[in-house]
Amino acid sequence: MDNAFYTIDKFKNDDIRAVDAKFEAQKIAFAPLTFQAVRALLNLNILKSIEDAGENGISCAQLAKKTGISEYGVGVLCEMALGMNVIKLTKDSNEQNEKFVLGKIGWMLLEDDLTKANFDFTNDICYKGAYDLDESVRTGKPAGLKHFGKNWTTIYEALATLPEQAKKSWFTFDHFYSDIAFPEALPIVFKEKPRHLIDIGGNTAKWAVACCNFDNDVHVTIVDLPGQTAVAEKNAAAAGFAERIATHAGNVLDNTTTLPSAPDAVWMSQFLDCFSLNQVTKILTKVHEAATDKTNVYVLEPLWDKQRFEASSYSLQATSLYFTCMANGNSKMYRYQELVNAIEKAGFVLKCAHHNLGSNSYSLLVFNKKQ
Repeated sequence: MDNAFYTIDKFKNDDIRAVDAKFEAQKIAFAPLTFQAVRALLNLNILKSIEDAGENGISCAQLAKKTGISEYGVGVLCEMALGMNVIKLTKDSNEQNEKFVLGKIGWMLLEDDLTKANFDFTNDICYKGAYDLDESVRTGKPAGLKHFGKNWTTIYEALATLPEQAKKSWFTFDHFYSDIAFPEALPIVFKEKPRHLIDIGGNTAKWAVACCNFDNDVHVTIVDLPGQTAVAEKNAAAAGFAERIATHAGNVLDNTTTLPSAPDAVWMSQFLDCFSLNQVTKILTKVHEAATDKTNVYVLEPLWDKQRFEASSYSLQATSLYFTCMANGNSKMYRYQELVNAIEKAGFVLKCAHHNLGSNSYSLLVFNKKQ
């Protein structure tokens, strides 16, 4: 059974009870406050202190003493955490002997890598800019990006100069998703024995380094913006692959930018979601011009309608809003067929598709020139 159909079917039925719908609506209405409440619980060490207390639980007074926060402050945050099911009360709790224990949701916030990556990314990159989402939708430009400065038209131009915490959260988010699929993608790509691979949007050279570690003969050319290629060169040299990893700086959307010709393979990992569908076709047209009839074009993407779990689809749909208000104003996380159609429009044909790669259910789409 294709688990993706479960996700699509979910959107066809509106069978929630009215009373539950009203509760869900309140969660949306108070979402900015509840998000900041969790942020405070984490930053003030309150949630971790509750976790450390284990099954015995910990009282408000004990939490105040341990964290140095007033009982009032601990109290309002923990009451909201109870409402969100982040924490629970011990079975023997009453108003005179109230003790808190960590709930399953609280554990996810503290310990689950996916949740932590998403939370920090939302806080450090998206939170302030999300206020300008409506303007971004109206104008097709990332209106929220101005919170990091007014010198850039996309966040990619700004990456090298973002505040350190924001930069850390961005790269953690970016790498957390695609890197998990690399071990399963490498054998698929190198089954064809490519000697020269072009990595478009190679970023910090993680995939290029992984390729060189996997295959002793491959040479990789990273195509990216100048700020990114400078970082990639340093990382490639640090990994000992300066002789096998080259860079090709340029903006792939610029009409004057060309790609290295006749590669055995072209690789794009979580790259095309950074562009509109028209831009995807434009980029792939350049790839088409550089490719031979034997070139394999690999596209690794998390497609929201090809996910195993509802939480994954939800995360990808939310990530689309980051692209709208912060990244570029016109791209998103795509569905399977719309991305395939945009690529085939450039003169390619889908050769095969590998779904459910890695724990984040990435899809690896393989294209060749249309004959």
